[in-house]
Amino acid sequence: MVNNQLSLAELNALIGETIDDAFSQMYWIRAEISEFTVNRTGHCYLELVEIDEATKEVLARGRATIWSYTFRMLKPYFETTTGQSFTEGIKVLVQAKVEYHPVYGLSLNIRDIDPTFTMGDMARKRREIIQQLEEDGVLTMNKELQLPLVPQRIAIISSPTAAGLQDFLDQLENNPHQIKFYTKLFPAIMQGNDSPDSIMQALEQIFQYESFFDVVAIIRGGGAQLDLASFDHYELAYHVTQFPIPVITGIGHDKDETVVDLVAHTKLKTPTAVAGFLISGALAFEQELLQFENRFIDLVQQRLEKEKTYLQNVGQKLANDVRQLILKEEGGFNLQKLRLEKSIPSFFNQKENEFKRFQQQLERSGLNYLKEQSFDLNQKISGLDFYTQRQFRMMRSKLDQTSQEFKIRLKEGFKQRTVQLQNYEEKTRLVDPMQILKRGYSITYKEGQLVKSLNNLKKGDKLQTQLVDGKIESEVTKSEAGR
Repeated sequence: MVNNQLSLAELNALIGETIDDAFSQMYWIRAEISEFTVNRTGHCYLELVEIDEATKEVLARGRATIWSYTFRMLKPYFETTTGQSFTEGIKVLVQAKVEYHPVYGLSLNIRDIDPTFTMGDMARKRREIIQQLEEDGVLTMNKELQLPLVPQRIAIISSPTAAGLQDFLDQLENNPHQIKFYTKLFPAIMQGNDSPDSIMQALEQIFQYESFFDVVAIIRGGGAQLDLASFDHYELAYHVTQFPIPVITGIGHDKDETVVDLVAHTKLKTPTAVAGFLISGALAFEQELLQFENRFIDLVQQRLEKEKTYLQNVGQKLANDVRQLILKEEGGFNLQKLRLEKSIPSFFNQKENEFKRFQQQLERSGLNYLKEQSFDLNQKISGLDFYTQRQFRMMRSKLDQTSQEFKIRLKEGFKQRTVQLQNYEEKTRLVDPMQILKRGYSITYKEGQLVKSLNNLKKGDKLQTQLVDGKIESEVTKSEAGR
């Protein structure tokens, strides 16, 4: 039989005593929280690990506890100091007592925590993420996108229950300028370890409608500052840099700028600030359009004034040219009238002289013919007997009578022709325009055309009236038909 036998309980008790003696004091321990649970009594149970930064291999693992009384003090102290949730995935510097329990084994009883260590680690991680994005050449890619002139189709990534979501929608829908926006919510988890993956999934959904949306608004609003750690995430930030639509953030914090804020196209503090930014952008474009409209109206008015002045000058020149043409034509008309007045009497005198010469020629030719006939008859008569001569003398007497009657008729005919010519001359004189004007009449023209009827006139027409001693210009203001 083997001596010095120990039961398991005795061995564990011996181990416990040895550990208590060897680790009687407390130690500050650096580790990363890999698992984190809080039971119903308020006790916190953790699993701590140490990971090789280069290989990502787990170098050490151990259990730890924070009893409820201590946990109620450490948790708010840590979170208010760091702005980071006390949860898995963070590196901590804790003060702990090494303990060994016969049933539960080795564990660390955490008594205190140094939040500045975690803050330094968070800052270091943030710097490493930013440095990696710079090395990848993607840090400013989303900022380099052209923001639409009027972003009105908004893809929203937010929790449906986020405090700032409704405020954001209300401000867009009820803006005082009545600018219309189209919004579509793509729900996502906005805090905790699942937040980065959830937001990336929402971005993937929006990417399917890339050509439709103008901008993406990642809004959170409200909540604790310590819930922002999920936005200091390399993969999420990388997704934002690669997104083909401008991303605007308003995740509700004033102090720190997360990595997602840094890589987004535009970073604003709150969801309402994002709404105000969108409204002001649309309003600025509307005001620019109004300025273009006013400028266009001014240019049109200037051109109209210029063309109006040009037309007035052309109209004035045309009026002067027409007036000069009328004067020129009037002078030619008067000259022709004078020539006609002078030519008519001479024409009639010429025709009267021609008629007289023709009358004389007829008289002379008729008398010569009668004389020749008379001489021939006398010769013929002298050779006839008495009876025949008597007959011829009777015929001659009759011929003389006929000749005398012919002369009388011829004179009467020329007299009638002369009277007709005189009548024609008198009628011509009576219809002479100047003679008509001398009797108190006038002649009215519109645009160089003789006015013969009221139907050719309308109010505002310019008229020229010719009197015997000059011309009058007038304008039609009223017309009345008469008999």
